[in-house]
Amino acid sequence: MHPLSDEAKRRKIDENPFADLKVSDYSFLDSIQERTNCSKCEKSRKYFCYICYLPVKQLEGRIPQLQLPIKIDIIKHKNEIDGKSTSSHAAIIAPNDVRVFTFPCVPEYDPDEGVILIYPGKGAKSVKEYFEANKGVVKSNGMPFSRAVFIDSTWKQSKRIFNDERLQNLPKVILKNKISQFWRHQKNSPRWYLATIEAIHELLREIECEMGKTYDGKYDDLLFFFCFMYSKIHTYYDHETLLSYKRPLE
Repeated sequence: MHPLSDEAKRRKIDENPFADLKVSDYSFLDSIQERTNCSKCEKSRKYFCYICYLPVKQLEGRIPQLQLPIKIDIIKHKNEIDGKSTSSHAAIIAPNDVRVFTFPCVPEYDPDEGVILIYPGKGAKSVKEYFEANKGVVKSNGMPFSRAVFIDSTWKQSKRIFNDERLQNLPKVILKNKISQFWRHQKNSPRWYLATIEAIHELLREIECEMGKTYDGKYDDLLFFFCFMYSKIHTYYDHETLLSYKRPLE
């Protein structure tokens, strides 16, 4: 049997990318036709406020809410467009466990507190490797870390944040087991460079596996808005014409 070509692999991956996910029905979002003002900042929004991390009034009480096994911090580049960033998805769906900071605002982290940085830097370990290397380290949540830090920016912008001295002493963890379905194109990046919300979801899925559990989809609703927006984008554009999906898989 001949190995699949890169094009054949891509088509197979993209055929039905969310088929195995247990994401709540988001079809009711299509009923939102008009923009309304955010209840906090009063800016005009369609589905949610990406500054205040609140759904619009018509959607209050209808958006999935999750409790996560770890805390999530997102460091967002100041030039990252708020309305196009997926960090807001996490802050809305898991408000008790997610914080978003705009660089250069970065918390002072103590590595001994069990904080990891998700970034493909030198010496970065996979989730599996990190668990194996820290078998004797157990935090209150039963894992070797209690907080994960994500950088939300373009690849070019991310290097400046990564090089900030407040992040340099944090152990690095890399995610390479998932192919992105994000529609925003970034030049010179492979498709395993994930959107922020995809990366958070993938980290939690891999954590479950390393904890000896069978992943049952409990965190799939993190992708609630992502899947909805993916479907909207694909009603307007042919998948094959979007440059983001033509990036190399590796």
